[in-house]
Amino acid sequence: MKLYFAPGACSFVPHVSLALAGVPFELQMLKLHKGEQSSPEFLAINPRGQLPVLVDGDLVLDQVVAITVYLDERFPEAGILPKAQPARARALSTLAWMNGAMHATFAHVFMTHKFASDAEAKAHVKAHNVKVYDAQLQTLDAMCPVVGSDAWLMGDAPCALDAYATTLLRWSGLAGLTLQSYPRLFALASRLLALPQLAQVVAAERYQLEPAPKPAA
Repeated sequence: MKLYFAPGACSFVPHVSLALAGVPFELQMLKLHKGEQSSPEFLAINPRGQLPVLVDGDLVLDQVVAITVYLDERFPEAGILPKAQPARARALSTLAWMNGAMHATFAHVFMTHKFASDAEAKAHVKAHNVKVYDAQLQTLDAMCPVVGSDAWLMGDAPCALDAYATTLLRWSGLAGLTLQSYPRLFALASRLLALPQLAQVVAAERYQLEPAPKPAA
């Protein structure tokens, strides 16, 4: 099993899911800023030129929602998503909202060139969607357990939704928003990144929610 990922991208979600499953897998990092997702080698694997991509034998699968559901069914004991209804339906609803609404909003902030051509229009698209993204983060923050709780988004164990929530929070800094404006979400993400079973994931993803400290003079 092989996961194509980029640090900071939504590929963090299947990366965490594989770690929670405790199964061996290979990592292949792509440097998005160098356009490696558009290289002939990668396009031969995924003609859409998008991450994440999971390769499992003859199966080549992209799209974070599809990969998450696949891994959950492939490793049912890992707790990647809830099994019992109605918790499973609620989890899938939230996962679809994170991907289809929040992720799409952030794309309008971070990749304005895909939605407008001139500078003034791009600035308007970005400014409008920063406000939308902030409101969505506030909604996600309210869904998180209170600060100091040991609960997770879907119960007493971390799952793929906690990983996606962490990614969405991380992106807030790229939108010019303050991470600590979402205290419940920030606390949940900080707890997730501190889990011992995710230490290698955090290292590979170069994950941090706080700015790196300046060296002493």
